[in-house]
Amino acid sequence: MTPALLEKLPRAWPPVAPAPGWHRDPALAPALAACRQATRTHATSFFFASRLLPARKKSAAYALYAFCRWVDDAFDEIEHARQPPDAAALARTLDEILAGRSPLPFAPAFAAMTREHGIERDWCRDLIEGCARDRVPLRLRDLAELEVYCYYVASVVGIMMSRIFGLRDASLLPRAVEMGLAMQLTNILRDVREDYERGRIYLPAEDLARFGVTEEQLRAGRVDESWRALMRFEIARARAWYAGAELGLPGLDGDGSRMTARVMGRLYAGILDEIEKHDYDVFSARRYVPTPRKCVILAQCLAGA
Repeated sequence: MTPALLEKLPRAWPPVAPAPGWHRDPALAPALAACRQATRTHATSFFFASRLLPARKKSAAYALYAFCRWVDDAFDEIEHARQPPDAAALARTLDEILAGRSPLPFAPAFAAMTREHGIERDWCRDLIEGCARDRVPLRLRDLAELEVYCYYVASVVGIMMSRIFGLRDASLLPRAVEMGLAMQLTNILRDVREDYERGRIYLPAEDLARFGVTEEQLRAGRVDESWRALMRFEIARARAWYAGAELGLPGLDGDGSRMTARVMGRLYAGILDEIEKHDYDVFSARRYVPTPRKCVILAQCLAGA
């Protein structure tokens, strides 16, 4: 992990003790239901893994996901309207959400969750900034830029989820960051063609040059030995990050939080297996982990515990 990324880690990590029954407040019921539905519809792998969590942590995790989904959808709408991303407007809406003045369906649950779990406003703003970067033509030069990009759009979510999952040892935060790096790089490898069609190349230019892969090859969707060599290199990098992330799992609560994080990481890592299984062809079809395979991964994690 580059020094620039380590500098972004939170300077303070005070302990929190969320009220055990905060999620049972009748006033939050509609918002919590909206959060659960958003997660069930749009984050099937996480929803699958979250069955291991206690109810109050499920509610918190779903509220966090609903916020992340709202940020992502907001920039999608801007993109479709061909307008510049307006991160400042979303940051103002974030302030309204946290102050309890937003009509958004998920807002009351998210605001309550941030109070109970000590979620910093700046982490939410970082996610908004990262998604704003993600909605313009983008090129990354090297590993350092890849890590910073992945931090803003994924690792910061891992930091917030670490609060929900009970991480108390701040020295393990780099492991949470690595989980975000690994998962986002997995997304990048899975979505190369779709991203290219939107004007984005997240594979670092130095890696493309190293293996002789050109933009023309991305446009053509050509799988040859240079492409396979690049993909093997990137998959090995992602797997190293997944392995690093697992070293931090013992620092999470043993109430299902630790196992949920392990299952989620391995489900996502399973996408890499699917890419390999299809000879590194991510151009002709979207690679994903089928439900029967998800069940096998879940069983393996539980047996390993």
